[in-house]
Amino acid sequence: MRKRRLAMIFLLACSLVMTMVACGSTPQAPEQKSSAPSELKGEAAPAPSAEADKDEVHIAVIFKTLSAEYWKTMEAGSQDAAQQLGIKVTILGPNAESEIAQQVTQIEEQISAGVDAIVVAPCEENAVIGALSPAIGKIPVLLVDTDAGLEGKTAFIGTGNEVAAKLGGEYAASIIGQGGKAILIGGQQGEVTSAQRLSGFRKGLEENGAIVLEEQFGNNTADKAMAVMEDLLTKYPGEINAVLAMNDDMAIGIQQACANAGVDNICIVGFNADQGALQLIQEGKIAATVAQQPYLMGYQCVEEAYKAVKGEAIEAHQDVAAALVTIENVAEFQV
Repeated sequence: MRKRRLAMIFLLACSLVMTMVACGSTPQAPEQKSSAPSELKGEAAPAPSAEADKDEVHIAVIFKTLSAEYWKTMEAGSQDAAQQLGIKVTILGPNAESEIAQQVTQIEEQISAGVDAIVVAPCEENAVIGALSPAIGKIPVLLVDTDAGLEGKTAFIGTGNEVAAKLGGEYAASIIGQGGKAILIGGQQGEVTSAQRLSGFRKGLEENGAIVLEEQFGNNTADKAMAVMEDLLTKYPGEINAVLAMNDDMAIGIQQACANAGVDNICIVGFNADQGALQLIQEGKIAATVAQQPYLMGYQCVEEAYKAVKGEAIEAHQDVAAALVTIENVAEFQV
């Protein structure tokens, strides 16, 4: 009897254990979500975020300087392009256009920093070619404003300096007439842009019967150009009918030298259409300036560099047109 009772207790205990297991008294593991790519489930994979891609793009833009109005206008265009595109753009420039070594250092530092593209307005052709060559084939390399013989560069964006300057030479020739005598004042000797503009000025003058007395260089500054002009007024008393300058800063310095000497019958032509020169045109103190579009160049160089970073094909040579500004149309260019 006692054995039968023990057997029944044992069977009852086993039954109770089995019931507890069947009722799930032990917690179940949470359902795991599939980690398989969505395309394996027949769904389209989500496109990568365009904004995230933009955030990762870093473009370096290095101008000849940031101290002159022309380059500040170009800087503004680059900044606006960066903001519009939503990308990071570092804009640099040496203290002056003559600071070639400083520009080279800036180029090398930005390449070493791992930028995705670099845009440069060369202060000196050979120096910039040496600094940029290691980046060719690795990142897009664009030149703006001033071209250089850099093999493998992605693109050049700028005004054809010789063609643009010829407009100024032709205009000066029309003012001083056949046999009129002119002086040309370039920026930095040996610099590509300066050579191209002097060539354009000369062609415009000589093809229309004017005579070039001499070429000088004013290092792209008003002070230096003023000093050069003072010497020329002494060297050629009463002989100079026109002076054509590489940029408007120098044209303003030339006009100041003439004013200081009491000379007001010289046709002065500048280049860049800076606001200070436009005001002097309005006042009849400078005859003309050749207008580039620095804001557009600044914007376009960033926009094109970004396209190149994304793998889009861009035109290798992109010309930004110039125009001649005189008393007749100066109001259209004044801010």
